[in-house]
Amino acid sequence: MARVLIRSLNKKFDEVHAVKDVNLEIRDKEFVVLVGPSGCGKTTTLRMVAGLESITSGQVVIGETVVNELPPMDRDIAMVFQNYALYPHMSVYDNMAFGLKMRKFDRAEIAKRVRDAAEILGIQDYLKRKPRQLSGGQRQRVALGRAIVRHPQVFLFDEPLSNLDAKLRVQMRVEIKKIHDRLGTTAIYVTHDQVEAMTLGDRVVVMKDGLVQQAGEPLELYNSPANRFVAGFIGSPAMNFASVSVRRVDDAIWAENGAIRIKVPAAIQGRLGRYAEKQVTLGIRPEDLRVATAADPAELGFDASIVVVEKLGSETLLDVEVGSHTMVAAVEPGIAAKAHDRLRLALNPERLHFFDAETEAAI
Repeated sequence: MARVLIRSLNKKFDEVHAVKDVNLEIRDKEFVVLVGPSGCGKTTTLRMVAGLESITSGQVVIGETVVNELPPMDRDIAMVFQNYALYPHMSVYDNMAFGLKMRKFDRAEIAKRVRDAAEILGIQDYLKRKPRQLSGGQRQRVALGRAIVRHPQVFLFDEPLSNLDAKLRVQMRVEIKKIHDRLGTTAIYVTHDQVEAMTLGDRVVVMKDGLVQQAGEPLELYNSPANRFVAGFIGSPAMNFASVSVRRVDDAIWAENGAIRIKVPAAIQGRLGRYAEKQVTLGIRPEDLRVATAADPAELGFDASIVVVEKLGSETLLDVEVGSHTMVAAVEPGIAAKAHDRLRLALNPERLHFFDAETEAAI
């Protein structure tokens, strides 16, 4: 078990600056998820930690050792890949044991480690099978088992669930978290799936264009995003955004455009004071919108026209038009609504987000 320290890490591919000054500390036994869209630099960062990609500048420290010049086999890490990377001609047992055999482990120790890992993963009945005789989920368990038998200081996961169907991904997500809790090994996990990131990570690191946008606990990123990108990336369905003007009327501050006029709660008026008579971006999460009732104040709602109704069982998603903006509202499943209906939506005033129109930083 060990911490991983990433200091001012950079990677350039000719003229492309893929990873830019990444600084992270992954604490001992912590499960950290790197998440972001394709091309954001998350996998390249992981591969530099693993030693599979050279470092342009900066340092990677595992435990107390700077590993920049160490080959992957000497870094005491184990990596699980997206494509399983199993030997098709070998049995499950031999696939899991292969790395230990190459390191000249005693046969009895190999057998013990493979049995222990197989028991943890629930694949003890498949040890004699070949990979072609296994389902996708079983193959992924074998790939995990091959990493577990190493007893590494750090586990590295490169989108290991991408090839699985939706139901199996949820199941394997739970299994990976249970395995991590049981083994207590430091883990770095890369995914483009923000739901996966939120459910697995002790901390989540959001990346874009090679830069770390924000790092923190899942609910910290959800409740207090650092900028518009993080706000839109974390949360499903994504946060709604609308361009509004900030107006001061007497002692109140209003956020308004042609279709929206919202009185800003007193608790957050101070943050918007310097933006009076300027444009900002309003952010509202779909779950913070509901169908208005007669009791809802007029200044905390707006009219909308329904475009699409998505009935998901536990909730109904209303895709609506609000002036020139398209928004999504997550409402009660029993609502009677259909396309082209007009309705009024109320919002939770304590859950409003505002972002600088130029820098996109949270206000």
